[in-house]
Amino acid sequence: MSYVNKNINSNAFLLSLFECAIDEALPYGHIAKYLPDDKTGKAIVIGAGKAAASMAAELEAVWQGELQGVVVTRYGHTVSSKRASTSSKIEVIEAAHPVPDAAGQAVGERILSLVSDLREDDVVICLMSGGGSALMSLPAEGLTLSDKRTINKALLKSGAAIDEMNCVRKHLSAIKGGRLAKAVHPAKLISLAISDVPGDDTSVIASGPTVADSTTRFDALAILERYDIEIPTAVFQWLNNPKSETIQPNDPCLANSEIHIIATPQSALEAAANKAVQQGIPAYILSDCIEGEARDVAKVHAAIAKQIAEKGQPFKAPCVLLSGGETTVTVKGTGRGGRNSEFLLSLYNELQGHPQIYALAGDTDGIDGVEDNAGAFITPDSFTRGQRLGLNPQHYLDNNDGYHFFSALESLVITGPTLTNVNDFRALLISPAKK
Repeated sequence: MSYVNKNINSNAFLLSLFECAIDEALPYGHIAKYLPDDKTGKAIVIGAGKAAASMAAELEAVWQGELQGVVVTRYGHTVSSKRASTSSKIEVIEAAHPVPDAAGQAVGERILSLVSDLREDDVVICLMSGGGSALMSLPAEGLTLSDKRTINKALLKSGAAIDEMNCVRKHLSAIKGGRLAKAVHPAKLISLAISDVPGDDTSVIASGPTVADSTTRFDALAILERYDIEIPTAVFQWLNNPKSETIQPNDPCLANSEIHIIATPQSALEAAANKAVQQGIPAYILSDCIEGEARDVAKVHAAIAKQIAEKGQPFKAPCVLLSGGETTVTVKGTGRGGRNSEFLLSLYNELQGHPQIYALAGDTDGIDGVEDNAGAFITPDSFTRGQRLGLNPQHYLDNNDGYHFFSALESLVITGPTLTNVNDFRALLISPAKK
């Protein structure tokens, strides 16, 4: 058992920060202030994302009038738990993520049907969060679900950043890129979003179904070309058709629409930082919007942590470094794991069991990639335990197999679905050198 300051257990400390960040990212207490003062009327509710169930439950708790509608979330993300109760007025449907399925297409059709032919005095509340792009998937004219799945799978393996992936997704959709807002017009539209994207760009969150989009079909084509993605004929023809353009800024259909971000990566990191300080450990937020290859981001984090441990710069130990954002993984192997386990595996390689550095990395939705873990953690003795077990970190890294590596070390962090999503959370604890 390892202690760093005032008998704080390192793993328990890092886990407490992760849990605090997740709790801050939940919608409870964050919705009411963005709703109209008069909450006694009728409202139609639509939405999609990994936080859809918890957002729907919180909306029901604060709205006093009639609610009806449907939201879609990932399979297994509607369960009642200490974090959320099941909504009773708003129907919650489950669909596939990150590759869309027929259930996601069907709910997209239902949502469009639900908001068609509305009047100016109608009110629509849209609940959006990370994952909504895949969960509410409605192919554009002339495209099939198979076309979208093919492109989506290729993008996920390519190493493309989230804004690049969602640019393509928007232009292949009949509901994203502001098209849902156009369907709602002329009704009053209030969009509430939990941000899972670097920079909190609302046009990227769930591919921006209710906001304007500044990208073009030519941008989408350039991204597919940049990552050498084979384009199905129907997709190529659609992206060369002006009808594939999304809703641009200043479109009249957005005149009666507003959007509010109710939780962000930064707010989650700030909550974790405050938690650390309460436990006697100074905390420093490096950034809430770090992007890039997970293994390369790990090298930078390792260098900063070692500079602190060995030279007391730019901070003195003990301290904890926090960061968020959304890294990427260019998949070349056949292993299992997401970007957080990839980050940690690279960090493990760089630190080589540094005696002063502990780390945790996890996805705030509780699912690292498509696995059952949120992430993992490493301690100074992880390296010697790995050697004892005959684990070759470079071999696992080359095979993109962080999941099995940390499973062998019994270092996986498993939370189950958290019912929210503000993306990556990383915490590196640097303890004082032993005298």
